[in-house]
Amino acid sequence: MARLYYRHGAMNSGKSFEILKVAHNYEEQNKDVVIFTSAVDDRASVGVVATRVAGMEREAIPLDDTSNAFEIVQAMEGRPYCVLVDEAQFLSRDHILQFTQIVDDLAIPVIAYGLKNDFTNNLFEGSKNLLLYADKIEEVKTICWFCHRKAMMNLRLLNGRPIYEGEQIQIGGNESYYPVCRRCYVTAEEKIAQMNEERI
Repeated sequence: MARLYYRHGAMNSGKSFEILKVAHNYEEQNKDVVIFTSAVDDRASVGVVATRVAGMEREAIPLDDTSNAFEIVQAMEGRPYCVLVDEAQFLSRDHILQFTQIVDDLAIPVIAYGLKNDFTNNLFEGSKNLLLYADKIEEVKTICWFCHRKAMMNLRLLNGRPIYEGEQIQIGGNESYYPVCRRCYVTAEEKIAQMNEERI
């Protein structure tokens, strides 16, 4: 039975690597997949899923406000065995409902990967609706940048210092975000000062 899966994790938890790995596993068995990503994410390029883990990348179908994922998949000549979604947190409620249609009407499993919460610990629109509509929710785990605990939050940096206010969406990598645990999120200023002292 097809299901909508939501696999969420903090920054640097290897979500994009997981997508490429899952795609490879299907395709090694001659089972086609379709990969979508948010058109907002332009780190590698719009419509590209890339991972720092292994330096791999591949093209994907970028979704913006005018895109309908259900119609795109429905119009394909051969139905894919699986639909994979990267950066799902940036997608709209409509996109998430389109994924439910792919699962329910076309009987194709959809696996969506993304952040759960933003740098102020509020849900993104895409993640909120995936939490509401997904059949199965799983966590992709990683460790805190500063300690050994599990990272649950995303700390935004500006000129090497933590910030807790600003626009919800700001595309960036390690220069802009650290995955952190709840405790280190609160004490990040102190942790960064300690790190800088150790480097001197």
